[in-house]
Amino acid sequence: MFKNLKGGTPWWVKGDLNGFFGLFSNVLTNFLAATGLLIIIGMPNDIVFGNIVPGTAVAVGLGGIILALQAKMYSIKHNKENVTAMPYGLSVPHYFVVAFGVIGVVFVTTGDWQIAWAAGIAWNMIQGLIMGIGAFVGIYIKKYIPRAAMLGALAGLAITYIAMNPAGQVFTTPYIGLTSLAIIFVGWFALKKMPFGIPAGAFAIMVGTILAWLTGYMDPVAVGDSFSNVGLSLPHLAFNMLGKGFAQILPFLPAAIPLAIYDFLESLDNLESAAVSGEEFNVPKSMMVPAGLTLLGSVLGSPFPTIIYIGHPGWKSTGARIGYSWVTGVAILLLAFLGVMNLILSVIPLVALLPILMFIGMVIVTQAFATTEKRHMPAVALSFIPLIAGFVTLQIKNAINATGGTLDYGALSNTGIPLLGWERLAAGDILVGMLIASIVIFIIDRKYLTSAIYALITAALAFFGLIHAPSIGFATGWEVALGYVSMAVVLVLMNFYRSHENVHPSEES
Repeated sequence: MFKNLKGGTPWWVKGDLNGFFGLFSNVLTNFLAATGLLIIIGMPNDIVFGNIVPGTAVAVGLGGIILALQAKMYSIKHNKENVTAMPYGLSVPHYFVVAFGVIGVVFVTTGDWQIAWAAGIAWNMIQGLIMGIGAFVGIYIKKYIPRAAMLGALAGLAITYIAMNPAGQVFTTPYIGLTSLAIIFVGWFALKKMPFGIPAGAFAIMVGTILAWLTGYMDPVAVGDSFSNVGLSLPHLAFNMLGKGFAQILPFLPAAIPLAIYDFLESLDNLESAAVSGEEFNVPKSMMVPAGLTLLGSVLGSPFPTIIYIGHPGWKSTGARIGYSWVTGVAILLLAFLGVMNLILSVIPLVALLPILMFIGMVIVTQAFATTEKRHMPAVALSFIPLIAGFVTLQIKNAINATGGTLDYGALSNTGIPLLGWERLAAGDILVGMLIASIVIFIIDRKYLTSAIYALITAALAFFGLIHAPSIGFATGWEVALGYVSMAVVLVLMNFYRSHENVHPSEES
């Protein structure tokens, strides 16, 4: 494999410099944001910077190097000098979900950060296993779940877990957050170049950081304290954590499975995008990179999955080739292993980073509608609701726990807060969003029997508690399952009632 790596695309070209600044700032921003979320929920520094950061860096850094090597070998095989490596990094939706929806929830329940961290590791391992399977079967799953349903569920996740908490942080300190947000909007929506050719994201962070320090928002003492973490910080095996983690993970499986499905389908889509640009990388081998490294990261204590990023055609158009990928990988490894991530977070205010995540959330929501046929847009909108219910439910429960209150469903219901219904709707929210959107899409297309089949599938999943129930088991979600069966009956009847109207207008000659 490594006998002859001469020829093909050079390891570094001039265009790789722009590509490096763009990709590295993106990957580093996501890394810092993911780390910052763990700090926000109160996870101790020794776990975050002593274990999670170096373990995650291995999964992120090696991915950039491996995908650059893959592109190099592809260029030699096909005698090309302009091959661009696939971009790669942390999966953005996941680090919000695992921080707030898994690690944070387990800590509130157990009061033990070791157990909460272990649950995050188990979550990540499940993601890697499913992504590995998806490397070979993902293309078949894609045939049966409408794309609009998948994008809608993802958009629901984006508007809640990706955008809402950052928006709250931005408006907590608006003079910094909105300044950075304005720069990002001008640079990425209006496409205006920033001074000295600095990428808009990096420029927003720089301005926000300068403003924070000039106004006394930042704490110089914290910078001094962060130097205690500087030094060689290598990853450690976390096999001993897996037992604790898997003991906690069962309630989170309904969300873990569809998120992992999203990850490998997103990687598949991005590889297809590269193929359109003329670079047809081996799909299973490429998709095994994030799957395998996610598994490796979990073994090293990381709760964060990785993914092949969108944007290959864009990086290619800027002149980036192979160097931007492997140099980004090496840079991430060095920063983590030298223990300077905490120093960076003590110098750069998180509120200057989070507007980038608001932007990402907006782009994902926009994509869901922009790539969906107009008649299917109501289904996309419907798929948001389980995610919103999940987000609101989590906030209510966290608020009650934080203030030492008692959870009283009846009292909440009397004040107009149907928490029990939101909990049922939100259990397995990603999968629920995809399924109910699929049901509605087939109704819109007047394929009533197909829609009824999806309703029955959803009923079966609810009956056994995979969705719409607090736990997996026999008949744990029977009430909601009965509702879906009733829906299926209605759809079957509608298929035969005035059946001559079942052809959708778009299919009529």
